[in-house]
Amino acid sequence: MKTLKSRTRDKIIIIDFGSQVTKLIARRVRDLGVYSEIITPKELIKLGNFQAVKGIIFSGGPSTVTKKKFQTIPKKIFSQNIPILGICYGLQLIAKLLGGKIKSSSKRREFGRTFIYKKKKSPLTANFFKSKNYVWMSHEDAVVKLPKNFKIVGSTKDSKMTIIENSQMKIYGVQFHPEVTHTYNGKQIFKNFVFSICNAKKEWNIISQKNKLIKEIQQNIKKEKVICALSGGVDSSVVALLINRAIKKNLVCVMVDTGLMRKNEFKNIFRIFKNQYKLNIRLINASNIFLNKLKYISDPEKKRKIIGNLFVKIFEKEAKKIKNVKFLAQGTLYPDIIESRTSTGSETSKIKSHHNVGGLPKKMNLKLIEPLKDFFKDEVRKLGKSLGLSKKINLRHPFPGPGLAIRIVGNITPEKIKILQEADHIYINELIKKNLYNKIWQAYAALLPVRTVGVMGDSRTYEYTCLLRAVTSEDGMTADYYSFSKDFIDEISNKIINNVRGINRVVYDITSKPPSTIELE
Repeated sequence: MKTLKSRTRDKIIIIDFGSQVTKLIARRVRDLGVYSEIITPKELIKLGNFQAVKGIIFSGGPSTVTKKKFQTIPKKIFSQNIPILGICYGLQLIAKLLGGKIKSSSKRREFGRTFIYKKKKSPLTANFFKSKNYVWMSHEDAVVKLPKNFKIVGSTKDSKMTIIENSQMKIYGVQFHPEVTHTYNGKQIFKNFVFSICNAKKEWNIISQKNKLIKEIQQNIKKEKVICALSGGVDSSVVALLINRAIKKNLVCVMVDTGLMRKNEFKNIFRIFKNQYKLNIRLINASNIFLNKLKYISDPEKKRKIIGNLFVKIFEKEAKKIKNVKFLAQGTLYPDIIESRTSTGSETSKIKSHHNVGGLPKKMNLKLIEPLKDFFKDEVRKLGKSLGLSKKINLRHPFPGPGLAIRIVGNITPEKIKILQEADHIYINELIKKNLYNKIWQAYAALLPVRTVGVMGDSRTYEYTCLLRAVTSEDGMTADYYSFSKDFIDEISNKIINNVRGINRVVYDITSKPPSTIELE
């Protein structure tokens, strides 16, 4: 069980009640220069030390306080003399625990953008109410009776108690989601809460963490050897450079060719890290092993677990060849950890498994070192820049650990891999040529398990459908599809169909997140 680390710097803790966008809350706070950390209700109960905690935020969640059993926390949290902000379910929980009433009603439910009206002044809403007073709602329950000494700060047409406060206790609640970009000026809510109400200090800067991380690595590892899984993605690359700065020759990087990387990617990454950064790298060709294990496997979770288990076995075998190796380094990020757990502990509400989350088998006899496990992706990119990481790698779009295995929907075959590699190569290169690549958060080609009839050269074809995806996002938690010009869509479709045998149809995914995810699997 994770426990809150003892830190001297000011911090805001977020209690996660199961919202799909809880991570956005943590991001918003960190963007303000204040450290934030997400914990579950169970972890809160075990938390005995509120040292340096300047404020607490209750997230939203799928539960409802109108039922006998609902997600809750001990009421003593309100007696800690720490400012509290409740969001959506968090507001309803505050009202419930402090004596208010909440009802579920189809007439009161609100989904999507809603206009909000100012009712009174509040330190929480300073400079928040402007001409475009639209907020993002997602609820069926609503507070119908306020707890004692609470007042209404803002209302909507269908929700009278949209923003509430008890200024004496410094307890606040908002029914909408200020963390999502769909709420106009939502960041101002966090700014007011963190600085005006919590009086937190700006002490969090990812660049300032670089020297601290290097020192911690040196102290923990000392003169022992570390084996590092290097994929060439931003995360593993930053980990490798950090550890190399700390222990130099005692770092052994291992690159595994799974056969599931993009066209020429394995060779290019090796050249960069071998020639430019002079890292000690061992190459392992395991493509046949991975492809054989994945044969006839179509379920995405099974794919992820098979790939994750194979990685562990390969590194276990390689570690035995290296004398005095005691540590395995991984590029695990904070979102990986959050997505791989749930607020309730239920597997059903988990978004997806991450191959680098969950620890190591005891028989491996290695200690796990994860220097980036407290950081978000954009923070890692900043860290990479400060370490001199190549722009080509540092600005790469996110690429899933399982690689093309989850971009080939359904069964995987060598033929499908080759087809997808060629299509993806054309797509990404065109984005770069047209100066679109850096305007997009993530773009990729996927191969659908669908064959359709086509006509090419007056002949009938029966080939695969290629799906193209491109999204804009701040952090990957919410995303909108990128609006390409018709000319670009026409051009890229023609290029893929004309140059990639096995594809006779190209489609473009115009679904946002939510309701979809960025990756297909």
